[in-house]
Amino acid sequence: MTGPDAATANPAGLTAPAGGGAPPAEEPAPHGLGSSLPPHDAFPKTAGTFPYAADLWAEGLLWAAVLRSPHPHAKILSIDTSGATEMPGVQAVITHEDVPGDANQGRRVADRPVFAKDLVRHHGEPIAAIAADHPDTARLAAAAIAVEYEVLEPVTDPEKAFEAEPLHPDGNLIRHIPLRYGDPEIAGEVIVEGLYRIGRQDPAPIGAEAGLAVPRPDGGVEIYTASTDPHADRDLAAACFGLPPEQVKVVVTGVPGAMGDREDPGVQLPLGLLALRTGRPVKIAVNREESFLGHAHRHPTLLRYRHHADSEGRLVKVEAQILLDAGAYAEASSESLAAAVAFACGPYVVPHAFVEGWAVRTNNPPSGHVRGEGALQVCAAYEGQMDKLAAKLGLDPAELRMRNVMATGDLLPTGQTVTCPAPVAELLQAVRDAPLPALPKDTPEEDWLLPGGPEGAGEPGAVRRGVGYALGMVHVLGAEGTDEVSTATVKVNDGVATVVCAAVETGQGFSTLARQIVQETLGVEDVHVASVDTDQPPAGPAAHGRHTWVSGGAVERAAKMVRTQLLQPLAHKFGMSTELLSIADGKITSYDGVLSTTVAETLDGKELWATAQCRPHPTEPLDETGQGDAFVGLVFCAVRAVVDVDIELGSVRVVEMAVAQDVGRVLNPRQLAARIEAGVTQGVGAALTENLRTSKGVVRRPNFTGYPLPTALDVPDIRIVKLVEERDVVAPFGAKAASAVPVVTSPAAVASAVRAATGRPVNRLPIRPQAAVAVPDRH
Repeated sequence: MTGPDAATANPAGLTAPAGGGAPPAEEPAPHGLGSSLPPHDAFPKTAGTFPYAADLWAEGLLWAAVLRSPHPHAKILSIDTSGATEMPGVQAVITHEDVPGDANQGRRVADRPVFAKDLVRHHGEPIAAIAADHPDTARLAAAAIAVEYEVLEPVTDPEKAFEAEPLHPDGNLIRHIPLRYGDPEIAGEVIVEGLYRIGRQDPAPIGAEAGLAVPRPDGGVEIYTASTDPHADRDLAAACFGLPPEQVKVVVTGVPGAMGDREDPGVQLPLGLLALRTGRPVKIAVNREESFLGHAHRHPTLLRYRHHADSEGRLVKVEAQILLDAGAYAEASSESLAAAVAFACGPYVVPHAFVEGWAVRTNNPPSGHVRGEGALQVCAAYEGQMDKLAAKLGLDPAELRMRNVMATGDLLPTGQTVTCPAPVAELLQAVRDAPLPALPKDTPEEDWLLPGGPEGAGEPGAVRRGVGYALGMVHVLGAEGTDEVSTATVKVNDGVATVVCAAVETGQGFSTLARQIVQETLGVEDVHVASVDTDQPPAGPAAHGRHTWVSGGAVERAAKMVRTQLLQPLAHKFGMSTELLSIADGKITSYDGVLSTTVAETLDGKELWATAQCRPHPTEPLDETGQGDAFVGLVFCAVRAVVDVDIELGSVRVVEMAVAQDVGRVLNPRQLAARIEAGVTQGVGAALTENLRTSKGVVRRPNFTGYPLPTALDVPDIRIVKLVEERDVVAPFGAKAASAVPVVTSPAAVASAVRAATGRPVNRLPIRPQAAVAVPDRH
C-alpha cells in the first residue's frame, strides 16, 4: 500500500480497520502541477482510521518476537531453545540453523547475518525468533531461550578500529577515499583549524516497525510491511528463504514515517521464515526499544579541518579528515562516505582540496541511510570553519560566505562541473535581507519565551541572542554509477485514470505528484494511484528525492503516451498534428479554436494505457584520487538561524529559522512548504537534542525519554523567505528534491548562531549545555 491514493493492501483473509474517505469538498479541488492538491489520505490519517501493518490481522494468526543480544561484542558458545519450545502456545523457534538460504544479508554488502551464529557484533543483534499464539507468550518464550556468551571487549572508538582485531572477515575498513584536487604545497595567508564531532541521530519514525507474513499454497510467502524498496526486500528475502523471487511477494502497507530506517529487513526476514516454518500467518509489532536497536542510524562522525584563505577571505585550500563510524555492518557507509568527501568543502569555490575519508566497522549500533547522510556531518564542520575564518579576519560571517559561493559552471573538488542551477549567492542574499525577529526587550518581561521553556530557571539578564548562517548541498538520486530507473503504467477507463508504479509513498508526496501529473497531461481529474507490491515492475528505493525525478518522470512519459493515443484520432480527423491540440480543465481544443470537445466525449468508453520508463544520465564511481562525475544533480539551501542562549545555564531556544531553497520548480506549494518545515525541524533536533547515546557499545535509554525529539513547543518559527525556481533542464518538470537539504543545513545554522551568542567554538552536535555557557573572564 502506498500512503495517499492507495486502496488498503488487503488480500483474502486479511482485515484492517476501515479507512474513512476524504470529507466532501466545499469547492472544486485544485488539480494539476503547481496547485496545492491535498493528499488523498489526509483525512483518514487525521481521523486515525488509516491502516498500517500493525493493524493487519489474518485467520490463524501467530505472533512473533525476536531475542536480541544484550552485549555489543561476544562469542556465542551455545543456544538452548528448549525452554521456549516447551512453553504452551509456542509454535516455532528459529535460529541461524534454520535459515535455508543465504545466512548473510545486506542491500549493498552482504555482511549482516539474519541471526548471529558464532559472534555478536552489536547490542540488539538478533539471536533467535519465536512464533506463538499470543504476543506475550512469544515475548516470554524469547526470554526463556538460554544463550551462553563469552563477552568480549567491544571496539567502540572508530579511531581504534584501524588497529583492532577484525570484527568481520572483510576487516574493519569498509572504504577509504583519498580526494586529491589541486596543488598540495599551496598555503593561504590565514589558516584556521577545527575538530568536530557529530552524534548518532536516529530516524525515530512515529510508527515502529511491524509486519505480517502469510504463507502461500505454492510454498512461497507474502510479506506485508512498510518497505521503502519492496523489490530489493523481496530479493533479499528470497535469497534468505532459499526460494526463487517469484515465490516471494512484498506488499507495501502504509508507511508511518521513513528517513531511511525502513531499508532494514530485520522484520521481514524472521517473519517470512516463521510463516514458512509454521504454515500460518505470523505478525510482529516491535516496541520502541526494539525499534531503536533494530534499524540503522546516522553515522557518528569525527572531522578534522584546516581552511586556508587569503587576506580578503577567499578560500585557497581545504584539508580535511573524515571518519565515519559505520557500526557493526557496512550498510550504506560507502555511499555516505562518498557524499561526505565530495561535499567536504560545501557550496564554495575551493581551488585546492585534499580530503581523506574513511568508514570503519565498530561494535556500535549499525549506521546507514538517513536523510542527508554524509552531507549533514560535513556541513556542520565546514560552516564552523567559515565562522572561524570570519572571526580571524574580522569579517561579517555572511559576507565571508558571499565571497566564496559556488555558481553554475564551477567545479566540485571531485572535478565534476556543476551543470545544474546553483543559485547559492541568491539564496544567501535572501536570508541576509530577511527582517530579523523582534528582540525580547520589546516584549513585556512576563511574556518572554526564555531558553529552557516557560518554567525554566533562567534569568532574562543572562540571555544572549545570536544570528548564524549556513549553506548546504546534497545530491539528487543515487551516485557513483547507480543504475537509476523506474517504470510506470497509466491507464484511463470510463473517465478514471489509474497510475501503477512501485514508487512507495513515504510521506514525500509522490502519490499526490502522480495524480497532478496525470491531471495536467490528460485532463482527467479522477486519478487513483494503485497500491504497491512486487508484482509490479521495480521503481527503486524512496531516497535522495529520486521518486520525484525518476518515478515522476516515468509517470509523465506514460501519461504523454496515453495523451497521444487520445488525441491521435482527432488530429487525423482534422488534418493536424497532436502538438496543435491542447488539454486543459477536461477540454480538448485546437490552436485555432476550430476544434473544441471534452476528454470524456473523446474517450467514449475506450480504455487507453501505456507503460514507460525513466532513466537519468549515468554517473561514474570516484577514482583512486576521489575524482569523477559521480552525481546526477545537486540541490542547495541557505538558512539563517536566530537563537536565544542562557549563557549561565547553557540552554538554547531557537527563535526563528529563515530558509531560502533551490527547488527548480514548485509542483505543489503547500506540500513543498511542509517538506521544508519538516526538514528544518529534523535539523533542529540534530542540533540540540537528538543523540542515541551508548556506553561501551550498549545503547542507553532507547526510548523517547532518553532520546528527546523536538515537540511542537520546541519547533521555532520557520520562515521560507525565498524559493528559487530555476528549472533543471535535465530533470522531469525541472523540479528538485526538497526534503534533505534543509535537514543538512539547519544544524550548522543553529551552531553558527550559538557561536555568535556565546563566543564559544561549538564543535559538537548536538550542542551540549556546557558548550553554550559563556566562559567568565578570569583576568
